[in-house]
Amino acid sequence: MRVKFAYAVSIAAAVAMLTACGKKQDGEAGAGASAATAASAPVSEATIVKIGHAAPLTGGIAHLGKDNENGARLAVEEINTQGLTIDGRKIQLQLDAQDDAADPKTGTAVAQKLVDDHVVAVVGHLNSGVSIPASKIYSDASIVQISPSSTNPAYTQQGFKTAYRVVATDAQQGPALANYATKALSAKRIAVVDDATAYGKGLADEFAKTVEASGAKIVAREATNDRATDFRAILTKIKSVHPDVIMFGGMDATGGPFTKQAAALGIRAKILGGDGVCTDKVGELAGTAVQNLVCSEAGLALSKMDRGADFEKKYVDRFHTPVQIYAPFTYDAVYVIVDAMKRANSIEAPKVLAAMPSTDYTGVIGHIAFDDKGDLKEGAITLYDFKDGKKAVLDVVKM
Repeated sequence: MRVKFAYAVSIAAAVAMLTACGKKQDGEAGAGASAATAASAPVSEATIVKIGHAAPLTGGIAHLGKDNENGARLAVEEINTQGLTIDGRKIQLQLDAQDDAADPKTGTAVAQKLVDDHVVAVVGHLNSGVSIPASKIYSDASIVQISPSSTNPAYTQQGFKTAYRVVATDAQQGPALANYATKALSAKRIAVVDDATAYGKGLADEFAKTVEASGAKIVAREATNDRATDFRAILTKIKSVHPDVIMFGGMDATGGPFTKQAAALGIRAKILGGDGVCTDKVGELAGTAVQNLVCSEAGLALSKMDRGADFEKKYVDRFHTPVQIYAPFTYDAVYVIVDAMKRANSIEAPKVLAAMPSTDYTGVIGHIAFDDKGDLKEGAITLYDFKDGKKAVLDVVKM
């Protein structure tokens, strides 16, 4: 009997506690899902604000997508630990991470899902070929999109006021690689290969324009695709025209095998690639042939960032894996969004968007301020070669 009585008292107490937790805070309001959360939350609980993240988490470049996601997650966790208050309300950030599979069709579906999830802003996408079609969806919803790694100039040239990026563009990266080819390497005959994506072709086009303007000759222009594994037919054709340099526009998943197969065919021409191939992973994929590769990143090297060593330690301690490329850029993108929230004193996406043009923030990657297109006012291109299979800084070109 005492057991039954104690049990009944426990049930009654639990019901009373649940009833108390269901009380609404008077006068609380918000935007979208945040408003619904705020209206039903206890006074002591934080309002959940979602920041979207989109990148490939499956497929050949999933390691790069996960690197980007990790950077954003590290920032969200830090900000939550430090505490964030907007308009008198305690805010709890939540990373809404989605897999776009590096595919434009999947990417637009992911973009719509993030809009439907009522995110306050989005960090992504990784690939230009996904960022560009997804950008219209964010524009229609008045949601800020900050890409940490999309370098095709077209991304910010569509007139969308929602599109921003925290990296340099291929209009800067392509010429930097071309100048290295024609000046540092004194190349006169150059072959160009791209993977037919918005990123790979866009970078190759910018590279080729600068090469031709210098007086050097494009002796071959070939295209493959971003899922190819066998490049021997293309490389055999290129070998016959005796180039001094071969430029490859694509990602490390294809650039590594391309570089390895070129060496196997006895091609001695230096191979140049953009940020897509500029990873330590490409060293694994290319093997010893990676010593013949020079690549670029559309930003400062982590080792050249004032706070790079501190970021690297925090990242490795948290995720137990090395930084690939753009994790510091996604990390800073989250902080830029929060900075805009603070200046707008709002968690409403349109008000955060309105605060973005006046961004003046110094993060891990350096000073961040945007021009009227959403591009960085200050940028840098870092060139690398490889020592013992690992990237080594070759030169830094300030833009």
